[in-house]
Amino acid sequence: MTDGGRKPALFARLVKIEHSVYALPFAYAGAFLAAGELPTWQQLLWITVAMVGARSAAMALNRLIDAGIDARNPRTAGRELPAGRLGRREVWAFTAVSVALLVIAAFNLSTPCRYLWPIPLAAFVFYPYSKRFTWLCHYFLGLTLGLAPAAAWVAVSGSVASEAWLLFFAVGLWVGGFDVIYAIFDLEFDRAHGLHSVPVSFGARRALRVAAASHLLTIVLLGSVGLVAALGWTYWVGLALVAVLLAWPHVDIARRGLPAVGMSFMTVNGAVGLLYGAVVAVAVLVG
Repeated sequence: MTDGGRKPALFARLVKIEHSVYALPFAYAGAFLAAGELPTWQQLLWITVAMVGARSAAMALNRLIDAGIDARNPRTAGRELPAGRLGRREVWAFTAVSVALLVIAAFNLSTPCRYLWPIPLAAFVFYPYSKRFTWLCHYFLGLTLGLAPAAAWVAVSGSVASEAWLLFFAVGLWVGGFDVIYAIFDLEFDRAHGLHSVPVSFGARRALRVAAASHLLTIVLLGSVGLVAALGWTYWVGLALVAVLLAWPHVDIARRGLPAVGMSFMTVNGAVGLLYGAVVAVAVLVG
């Protein structure tokens, strides 16, 4: 394969395109709830374009800002930037195109989106630096992804309602919780290099408890969404399945230990996002 032919695959790995399952289904959930019905195809199209641009920009900025740290960490030294498979100028250009997609999409959605798009962009820049000074970095990441359903709500309705805020904090806690678990793998590296995380500050065992508490609160907030939006029985049945799926990695880690479970807990959390997005769509369309 030529170098030019390899570039799309390298950029897809740079932004971990498979991780779109964490935010995109929640964005659609926000859109369905805001519309109270099937959103228009134009709204769904431009929300998707906005999400592709936003997520690509966020991941690219993360990799650019953290390139030096990634190069020193054996777990991340093989990533595209530290390994030299992509150059910084290429990634900056990719970032600029991604931001342009976000802005174009914003101007094709509701009027407030034309003025609010700098907010997620600022969050994309802030999050990578947060690990340098606070263990709350996991929740800054979570709230950055939590902007997805809130922004989709604004994109459809032109305003913000209590359900949008509940989804914002629910996603923040959900993502923050599994990022706390993920950080346990880098505990010794982070400690040695002065980086902050819940595992560094409180230890691995307490970090697992923090993650479990975060996910319990996630379900409470998602339940609150159902109450405020007066969703029907299909939502509650679906939410029960989401709760079971979300609880499973914690049960599995307690039973077998994190080293044995490995990264499979991330796969399960990806399924949580897909399932919740489907649950909301069915609840809105069917009742």
